[in-house]
Amino acid sequence: MKTIINAVLILLSLSFLYMLYISIKEPLEFQAARDSRTNEVINRLKTIRECQEMYRDIYGSYAATFEELANGLKTGQFRDIKVIGDPDDPEFTGKITYDTLFTSAIDSIKRMGLNLDSLAFVPYANGARFDLKTDTIKQGNIMIDVIEVGIQRKAFMGKFADISYKKFDNRYDPESRVKFGDLNSPSVTGNWEGK
Repeated sequence: MKTIINAVLILLSLSFLYMLYISIKEPLEFQAARDSRTNEVINRLKTIRECQEMYRDIYGSYAATFEELANGLKTGQFRDIKVIGDPDDPEFTGKITYDTLFTSAIDSIKRMGLNLDSLAFVPYANGARFDLKTDTIKQGNIMIDVIEVGIQRKAFMGKFADISYKKFDNRYDPESRVKFGDLNSPSVTGNWEGK
């Protein structure tokens, strides 16, 4: 009888130890996954923003699709205007000339080590693509191009995409978006910046 009671007590102790282990392991796994996945998505969004700004420098507006962005950067050229002489110097008496140089955008892309064909795909999201929206808004008397690119957290959080994980972080909302830009403002700031 004593052996049976000891065996039951050992089993209970082991089950309590296992539950304690799980209660510690789960929040740590969630926090590690949340941080690493979110950081990788943010880094991809920063790259997309940089590519969209390069595209806008070449063509004057944002690319409306990822295919347009990739093709435009593969074939586009940056224009660099070199001013010879100083137009702001009142004592300069020589002739001011302008020299325009063109450089291939794809060379810059290669130096950055970017793969333009994979920009649209969200890390950890099994082939899901970022939402990309462009528009123009009127501000004052001028029309301004605006852009918004983002994705809901639940798309890349895998098994942690459930609202129940809010118990480990009160601010966690899998329905919230990680994004940059705003269709109502000319800002291209990311919603992760300044936090």
